[in-house]
Amino acid sequence: MTQPTAPTVQRVDAKHKYEILVDGKTAGFTAYRDRESQRVFYHTEIDDAFAGQGLASLLVQQALTDVRASGKRIVPVCPYVAKFLKKHTEFADITDPVAPEVLQWLDTELTQ
Repeated sequence: MTQPTAPTVQRVDAKHKYEILVDGKTAGFTAYRDRESQRVFYHTEIDDAFAGQGLASLLVQQALTDVRASGKRIVPVCPYVAKFLKKHTEFADITDPVAPEVLQWLDTELTQ
């Protein structure tokens, strides 16, 4: 019997998302768009088959760590990312507020 592999997170630039994989299957994602020096996170989703395993937290933590390494800043439009940041203040120094102009820009980006 094979051991399950640890979940892995990968950034998929072509799809503007970070995906979390469990045993090679996509279990969920957090979607973003880049706006100058900001990475704007707007949606996080975990497949129902993988719910309750802490995957969303792991996914967002690794995504935000990647943002820090890239030198960008975080804008948490996604309610899950915003909630995560309230508990994980270690990312406060690279987090920007969700401003009206960011929301307007994001709306334009997503409708193109």
